[in-house]
Amino acid sequence: MCDPLEDVEVYLRLAEETGMKISYVLDTHLHADHVSGARKLAQLSGAQYVLHADSGAHYDFSPVREGDELDMGNVSIRVLHTPGHTPEHTSFLVTDRTRGLEPWFLLSGHTLMVGDMGRTELASNAEEGARALFETAQKLKSLPDYVEVLPGAFSGSVCGRSLSGKPASTIGFERKFNAAFGIDNREEFVEYMLSSIPPAPSEASEIRATNLGLTVRRS
Repeated sequence: MCDPLEDVEVYLRLAEETGMKISYVLDTHLHADHVSGARKLAQLSGAQYVLHADSGAHYDFSPVREGDELDMGNVSIRVLHTPGHTPEHTSFLVTDRTRGLEPWFLLSGHTLMVGDMGRTELASNAEEGARALFETAQKLKSLPDYVEVLPGAFSGSVCGRSLSGKPASTIGFERKFNAAFGIDNREEFVEYMLSSIPPAPSEASEIRATNLGLTVRRS
């Protein structure tokens, strides 16, 4: 389960109805737009809660770094550190060996989305985040064009601009048609990412602090 919302009952119900065990609960990053249900879901399902080792979270979790792999039998998940939207952001590259030995799809969180890349000022200096995101883009561009991209947000989210309502894409399609992802010059990329930054989500700092374990959300 990746980037679950605060109400975790739907995930538990679906797991029970389909007879599936939740082994890992992943947060691609510590969100600033919604309170994560990942810790609660992991506790209730007995799963491991996975975050990047340098997340700074103030609670117990299973730490991962670049190149680590999560084994799920026929399925393996490789960890990619993809900073920019936040410093600790990770993406998860999934291979299903019943389909093939090459990676099939990428859980890209709020890094690479359909139509744009994630804003960079919610957890760091905007320019520093944009420079980190440029390096992340180069890493993701090294993936085969056929790899599917399954982001954590689409049209209506405040985490990107010009996002499509289509919830999935491919590396190749985004390389060709995503304005941000298609920029190969670092300074041009930074300038693009610093232009027209949308308003921050309401209570963004408080929400991220809650997800860090620094505060308890007010009801």
